Amino acid sequence: MPHTKLNRRVMIHWIYEPWPWYIGGLFIATTLVLLLFMGKTFGFSSNLRTMCSMMGAGKTCDFFCFNWKAQTWNLLFLVGTILGGFIAYHFLSVDAAAVPLGENTIQKLNKLGFESAGKTYVPTELYGDDAFSSIKTILLLLVAGFFVGFGSRYAGGCTSGHAISGLSNFQLPSLIAVIGFFIGGLIMVHLIFPFLF
Repeated sequence: MPHTKLNRRVMIHWIYEPWPWYIGGLFIATTLVLLLFMGKTFGFSSNLRTMCSMMGAGKTCDFFCFNWKAQTWNLLFLVGTILGGFIAYHFLSVDAAAVPLGENTIQKLNKLGFESAGKTYVPTELYGDDAFSSIKTILLLLVAGFFVGFGSRYAGGCTSGHAISGLSNFQLPSLIAVIGFFIGGLIMVHLIFPFLF
């Protein structure tokens, strides 16, 4: 009996802790293999095209003129991802859940004014309730959203579509896109981010 209680406690503790990369990687790989067997390609940004087409955008632009019903599975995948994230955050994680950062990174972010670095999952300085009272923060989020939307359309897919699905299919354009994602990320973190803040 005590052994069963101990196993239950270990299991509950394991659910509330961040899982190792290889477990998440196994889930992603399994999902990708199943999608490949079903003849589907993975990517989230394509849902934006599907939603626009559902709302009638195909009447004004040929890009949105396609059979969006064939992409219903991807919309369900998107809804499932949102629900899964909501359940995991609100019911299966501790309040103090934060992305583990190196001490050097935390110190650099603190110098830039991000006191929440290492303490919260996302920086409250950008995503907290008070952040939306700042015109600078609102403009930064709008410009960032524009670049993410434009970039994913211009690159023919987002990070999940290229880095997970495209690379798995040995597509050269996806490799070029992923290299671009990393270069852009390095430029942002080391040059633009310190300039903005």
